[in-house]
Amino acid sequence: MRGKRLPAAAAPKLGGAGLRMPLSALNVDVWGSDIEGSPLVFETGDQDGVLFPTDRGPVPMPWLETASALVPMWMFDEAGTPFAGDPRHALARALGAYTARGWRVLAATEMEFTLVDDSGEALRPPVNPQTGRRLQGHAILSIRQLDAFDAFFTDLYAGCAAMGIAVDSAISESGLGQFEVTLGHRDAMAAADDAWLFKALARGLARRHGMAATFLAKPYPDDAGNGMHVHFSVLDAEGRNVFDDGTAAGSDILRQAVAGCLRAMPDSTLILAPHGPSYARLVPGAHAPTGAGWGYDNRTAAIRIPAGPAKARRIEHRAAGGDINPYLLLAAILGAAISGVEDGLAPPEPIAGNAYERDLPQMAGDWAEAVARFEGSALMRRILGDALVANLCMTKRQEMRRLAEVPPERHWQIYLETA
Repeated sequence: MRGKRLPAAAAPKLGGAGLRMPLSALNVDVWGSDIEGSPLVFETGDQDGVLFPTDRGPVPMPWLETASALVPMWMFDEAGTPFAGDPRHALARALGAYTARGWRVLAATEMEFTLVDDSGEALRPPVNPQTGRRLQGHAILSIRQLDAFDAFFTDLYAGCAAMGIAVDSAISESGLGQFEVTLGHRDAMAAADDAWLFKALARGLARRHGMAATFLAKPYPDDAGNGMHVHFSVLDAEGRNVFDDGTAAGSDILRQAVAGCLRAMPDSTLILAPHGPSYARLVPGAHAPTGAGWGYDNRTAAIRIPAGPAKARRIEHRAAGGDINPYLLLAAILGAAISGVEDGLAPPEPIAGNAYERDLPQMAGDWAEAVARFEGSALMRRILGDALVANLCMTKRQEMRRLAEVPPERHWQIYLETA
């Protein structure tokens, strides 16, 4: 999050003249530094854009001691045109293709994060509040583990309610100190807002409870990574699910959307794994899909069609790490899906059994390859626009150069609460 702090008395002006801030603030690296050679800095005089509130409205900030409000905003230029480098506008662009057909996208996310003690030179598991001893083992779906951190989760649920975040279940996941909170289905833009706000809430509340919450893709080298699964369905003007044809197989539109997601996955690796440490998660057989395949109720596949009532037929995209930008992720996924519909694509046969044993188109194997594939992809430019692709690649190359100067054992310090 980047922005300004204002006294409460200044709030009314935000919806009028807006708030001025340099356009380049939306194109800084993970350290918060300007991008060398960016056209948004010296070449254009580091011009201002104008921020206007989104339809989310002010939300409380339960992680702060003093009652405060956060006003989510998005960026426009002087003429009132959406700024192409704003990830929220990128999602609005992708959703516009659905609106043009009279369709509405519903989405939900599964937010995986790890509670850690970051007070030393290396990450350690947190202390169990009930026993006073550090966590020592995995606790998949353990109620006891949830109970041990009840105070944190009670505050987390209360914070979600106060911020208008649609929250559903919480579980103890497969990693050491790892949990997953499922957010509720709602309009796709609101779902992206929820994910963005949830990450800030979880981090802030963990600090109040004497821990850190991280969405790092791989907090510990030999343990489970954090993912962020996206579920989505599409409703027509009459409120009917266009993925539903009354059968378990789903409609032709569903298969076209799946094909679009599969086609885009290799080129969109940079969105799914945006940081250098993200690639430690992409290991075959570690519950992090590396190949572009799909299947029915198959958790080894990158694209899963969950079982259940036909009217609830949906697509689950399972490839992204927890360290992503929610707006860019949903823009890339939903833009890919609608491109499959627009182009009338057909997917390969669905996978039965272990997808890791199949010869599938692969995601980029490392950060440099991901940047190169993303930059050269006509499909990514079609979905996200030339300006966003160019600026993101410039940003990631600067991060790549700077990260190479940092010892690997310190990388977590950079990304712990920024990813």
